[in-house]
Amino acid sequence: MTRGSTLPAHRLPHLTGRLPIPAQTRTPPATPVDTFNTVPAEEALASLLACLHSPCWARRVADHRPYPTVDALLAASDEAAYDLTAADLAEALAAESLPALPADAYEAAHLALDAAHAAYEARFGHVFVICLDGVPAAETLDVVLESIRSRLTNDPEDERVAAAEELRRLARQRLLETLRGAGL
Repeated sequence: MTRGSTLPAHRLPHLTGRLPIPAQTRTPPATPVDTFNTVPAEEALASLLACLHSPCWARRVADHRPYPTVDALLAASDEAAYDLTAADLAEALAAESLPALPADAYEAAHLALDAAHAAYEARFGHVFVICLDGVPAAETLDVVLESIRSRLTNDPEDERVAAAEELRRLARQRLLETLRGAGL
């Protein structure tokens, strides 16, 4: 019985006409930020405008692609939000809607919230915005009512700053949700 070569594989004589097996490389799966970095500009802008309806903010975030990490993308989002002009802020606020009440909220809560929103809009000329990230659903109504009543005491400039900060937080939260859902 004849046995094959006992030489180690790297010492086998060269076999004519045979091709070596190419080195196998593993490409890591694309991360959500990789996907965001590579989608066409129009698609990136559409995704960003769904997070915050400010064309200026969306263009600035999209134009600075690629981002090395999600944290870098979020930092750019924050910076762009901090730089919104009064006109940019007004445009973004005009596209916002009221925070939703839990489905099981009683009718008096709806009336109280409707009255608070009406007073807020009459005082400041735009919808009340609040980021409820991390607020348990059972506490949403209380947090919204307390916040709107508290912010009604602001002067218009202080409220502009508060609304801008809430929009920044909302944009950040929505951007994270978009990345998590790979909606890009």
